[in-house]
Amino acid sequence: MKTSSRRARILVGAKLGIPIAIGYIPIGIAFGVLASSLGLKIGIGVALSSILYAGASQFVGVGMMAAGASTLEIVMTTFILNFRHFIMSSSLSQRLPETIGKRFLSVLAFGVTDESFAVASVQPQRVLDPWSLLGLNTIAYLAWNSGTLMGLLLGDAIPPSLSASMGIALYAMFVGLLVPGLKNDLPMVTVTLTAIATSTLIFYLPLFSGLASGWRILIATLIAAAVGSKLLAKSAISDIGNRQNREA
Repeated sequence: MKTSSRRARILVGAKLGIPIAIGYIPIGIAFGVLASSLGLKIGIGVALSSILYAGASQFVGVGMMAAGASTLEIVMTTFILNFRHFIMSSSLSQRLPETIGKRFLSVLAFGVTDESFAVASVQPQRVLDPWSLLGLNTIAYLAWNSGTLMGLLLGDAIPPSLSASMGIALYAMFVGLLVPGLKNDLPMVTVTLTAIATSTLIFYLPLFSGLASGWRILIATLIAAAVGSKLLAKSAISDIGNRQNREA
């Protein structure tokens, strides 16, 4: 009975992740084609997607490999680009039950991506179901790796014009996931606009022109997270106050 309940909750999360999976497959194919064109073996390409599992870092990483960059340079660049995952995982952990073990938390943290974080963040319940989150992360992970394998196997069979156009699917998917969750949610709208404004300023201001893109993303994320934490805290206090007034 317990196993059946968990399976049902995993399926709930998997259904939420279907739009992500649809978007990840073409991008994974594009990565696989790129890796194949740069001479990477199928095993290495699959390992990058299954172990690293970080879209932007994978594209940058294979490019650096092809350019002859050192291992340290590749590792440091990947670390900077992915540092925001610490923030996203920490944010989600605050909405998970305190009874979850560290091993389960580690599995959930590994599967967090920008898109799965966006979907989980806009869920109405304050305490997230860890099994649903596992389902959400799993379907995205399988889609990304399936796309990568297809791209590696197809290789040069896909026209360059088609593989290049696949990259825009990531941005379209992210916007499609984010916008519905912003309806009637002023704190989330404010956080989103803060992130957009900060990212735009950092990109165009000469002061930050020497910063790597990973650091720019991190700075914008930290500022938006700081604004969001204050707004969401105020919202939570307001909800508690309203609930107490109704009970009184």
